[in-house]
Amino acid sequence: MFGIAVKGKDLLINEQIRAKEVLVIGPNGEQLGLKGIKDAQTIANYAGFDLVLMNPNGNPPVCKIMDYNKFKYETKKKNKENLKKQRESNLEMKEYRLSVTIDVHDFDTRVRNSSKYLEKGHKVKVSIKFKGREMAHPELGKDVLLRFANAVSEIAEIEQQPKLEGRYMNMILMPKKEK
Repeated sequence: MFGIAVKGKDLLINEQIRAKEVLVIGPNGEQLGLKGIKDAQTIANYAGFDLVLMNPNGNPPVCKIMDYNKFKYETKKKNKENLKKQRESNLEMKEYRLSVTIDVHDFDTRVRNSSKYLEKGHKVKVSIKFKGREMAHPELGKDVLLRFANAVSEIAEIEQQPKLEGRYMNMILMPKKEK
């Protein structure tokens, strides 16, 4: 049977390949056909590249002639870029709840805590729950939310304006982009 291509996370190269015959793909992507393993290694050595087992489960196994170190470097670079993009899309969102009748010190504490969170690059959701007769004056809640947005305006901008949903009014803030 054929050797397993994944040793840790590396592909088998040159003498590590155990198959008798392999389908060889040249350095420019052209198919060189079915070759014995010794012939394939000779061609790769003559070209100054490595013989890399790309698909061990194929019938016959597929090998490519390439610069293996360059391939590993580019793969590592792509994975790092993908992780960066994934991290950007998975930014956490923290919710801060206020009330219409919030005290000045409580308000300042929430502004301070949310500022730290925004500086890390995360989004912040600020919400107010209206209780009882407070529903008659949603503009008071909107004023509190806009005052909150104004307090963190140095580091954040409003992504979603204050919006009333049932008894809750929500607003989403996101960090400003650095220029």
